[in-house]
Amino acid sequence: MILADENLPPRMIELLRDSEIEVFSIKENHRGINDQEVINLSKSPPRIILTEDKDFGEWVFAHHEESISVILLRYKRPDLDLIADIVIDLIKDKGSSLFGKYVTVTLGKIRIREIYL
Repeated sequence: MILADENLPPRMIELLRDSEIEVFSIKENHRGINDQEVINLSKSPPRIILTEDKDFGEWVFAHHEESISVILLRYKRPDLDLIADIVIDLIKDKGSSLFGKYVTVTLGKIRIREIYL
């Protein structure tokens, strides 16, 4: 269900997997690919891109990239476990309803935006 961008710390992936969330890691499987290739991988099978890279917002809102879903994480490294808990709860609570959304997660707020094309 989750496509972990290469910039995510291994600890984040570990915490997600420990919570029984399916994670496909770019770092483990396709290190060094560009954003467009990440997007292509997210489409088949459909996966939500989990990233710290704001460029995916540009792909969605400026380039109108179709059929992608993104969770953007904004936090400081010491807060990694806290943000992971928020993401785990979000995924377990919302599940597949996160497809077609651009979600920004911070310690204080979760913003879910529908992706309209």
